[in-house]
Amino acid sequence: MQDILVILISSILINNLVLTEFFGLSSLFGSPQKIEPVIGLSLATILLITLATIANFAVDRLILQPFDLEYLRTLAFVVTIGAVIPAAKKIGRVTSPVIDNSLTLFMPLIFSNTAVLGISLIIINKNISFIESMFAGISIGIGFSLILIMFTLLRERAALADVPRPFQGAAIGLVTAGLMSLGFMGLIGI
Repeated sequence: MQDILVILISSILINNLVLTEFFGLSSLFGSPQKIEPVIGLSLATILLITLATIANFAVDRLILQPFDLEYLRTLAFVVTIGAVIPAAKKIGRVTSPVIDNSLTLFMPLIFSNTAVLGISLIIINKNISFIESMFAGISIGIGFSLILIMFTLLRERAALADVPRPFQGAAIGLVTAGLMSLGFMGLIGI
């Protein structure tokens, strides 16, 4: 139980993969400018990362490792993620119209999110149990959503602020992401 709590806190706050490994930056900078659609995108991303982590764990442990096919891991994970998206869409349709709508609107952004593939590869390389990998997927999805929501709120404030001309647009976004990364690095000692 203590291991799962450490995984949750570590993945959400301390070792947030968006800010430490730079996974999912395309989704971070390509996300909508307003908070309402970003909340739906965040929920859809949590669902997809969790399902992809579970499915990729099963593919790796049941197919790739027993048959010594680890060299096909990246390709197999990409195919698995492509197969998980319709399942996530069906789950979203049943559970929440917000998730279903977000999966429909942001399908290219979510599918091309490097965080989904990168998280699966990192979790498999850690050689942890199924339960720990499931909680790691959930917590990494929550951490990604936290950063996405914070970044969108900061971007909304920057749009209203008097930003110098050279820093307008993508430049202030990069500065904001860098400052967020520095802020979260301060949590490493916890």
